[in-house]
Formats: sequence, C-alpha cells, structure tokens
Amino acid sequence: MIKRLLIILALVTIALGLFPLVWRIQESRSLTGVAEYYVAHGANDYGAANLVTAVVVSYRGLDTLGEVAVLFVATAGIVLLLGSARQPVPLERQAHGEDEPEPDMGTERREGSPLLKTGAALLFPIILLFGVYIFINGHLTPGGGFQGGVVIASAVVLLLMATSEMHMKHGLLNLVEALSGATYAAIGLLGLWLAAGFLDPRFLPAGEFGALFSAGAIPLIYSLIGLKVGSELTGVIESLR
Repeated sequence: MIKRLLIILALVTIALGLFPLVWRIQESRSLTGVAEYYVAHGANDYGAANLVTAVVVSYRGLDTLGEVAVLFVATAGIVLLLGSARQPVPLERQAHGEDEPEPDMGTERREGSPLLKTGAALLFPIILLFGVYIFINGHLTPGGGFQGGVVIASAVVLLLMATSEMHMKHGLLNLVEALSGATYAAIGLLGLWLAAGFLDPRFLPAGEFGALFSAGAIPLIYSLIGLKVGSELTGVIESLR
C-alpha cells in the first residue's frame, strides 16, 4: 500500500513539474532564424534534394560523427561483456571435470522451419539491397545511413533465426566497421583541407540537383555510415546469440 502511494505521489509530482512547461508550449508556424537559413540556402549550399540530409551530414556533421562514435562505444561494450562471459574453462577446472556444464534445455537453439528457411533465403537479398538503397539515396529521399544500417542488420537477424548453425565472421565485420569509420574521418579531414571546414562535402562536385551522383560527398558519407552501423549492429546481434 505504501509503495503504491509513493508511486502515485511521484507521478503527481512529475506531472505538476511538467504542467507549466506544457502550458507554455504554443504552436508556432514561423521558423527560427537558423531554420530559415537552412530552408533558404540548404539546396544551394550543398545541392542535396533532401534538406534533412544536408542538416544531418553537413550543417551538424560533427554531431553525427559523435553519434556514430557513441554507437561504436556501445557496441564495443556489449561485445566485450558478452565475450568475457563466454571465456573457456581454465585448465585447473578442466582437471577436476568442471569443463562440461549441465545442458540448459531452455536455451537450446532450434533449427528454423522449412517455411522460415525458404522465406529467409528469398527475402535476405531483397532486404539487404533495400538497406543499401536507403543510404545511397539518403540525399534524395527520406532515409540515410542509420536507417539503412538497421535494415541491413534486420536482414541478418532473419537469416540467423532461420539457420541456427550460421555464424558471422567477426573479423570481416570488424574490418568493414574499421574501414568505414576511418574513411568517414578521412573525408572530414578532406573537407577541412579542400573545402570550407571539417566534414564539408563540397570538395567533390555538386553534380546535377536531384541526381544520384550529386550533393558532393554526402552520398559517400551516408554510405559509410550505413556500412558502419550495419556491421556494428550485426556484431551485436551475433554476440547476443
């Protein structure tokens, strides 16, 4: 009873604290000064048909680089913790016959049904290509590197669910992740050297507005982000098995 009263009291306190903030919120149909600049000059500055992409990759590109770094740290932590939990049994314990733990029937991996296997085999390349399409066309249509990378990882989830014996090559995933991240940082330095600042994509030609090869280095940056996010999430999924 006391626990419920404390929960209710906490909820009422939070509601009273948030009520003045919600009350002051007014619907504004006008853009702020920064947003007005983005809308007015975004297409001319970077040549991206998708204004959101120009903001995410270029105007606030350093923030996006930080988000990629946060995802890398989280992925490394998960893989490290789960990897340490699967360390081999020491030789001293093996000598005492402790190297064979009792089987846990509730955690056994079951083979996927024929329907799941067939569906995974058919859908895996389609989902994979769709993820690539999302981050390659991120400067033209809604989407981008993070969304495309998640779609790629979902294709891997489907494949792992269908085949219990399948294992991803961590060396290949680490290589793709490392090369993508290093190239992303190198593009940032090229923008600092050849253009107006760090991660400025205008060191490559802007191309024709609305075309696939346009907006400078933005498509390349989004492709690298997509590969990096996809490989990192795939590594996490493999570690969680």
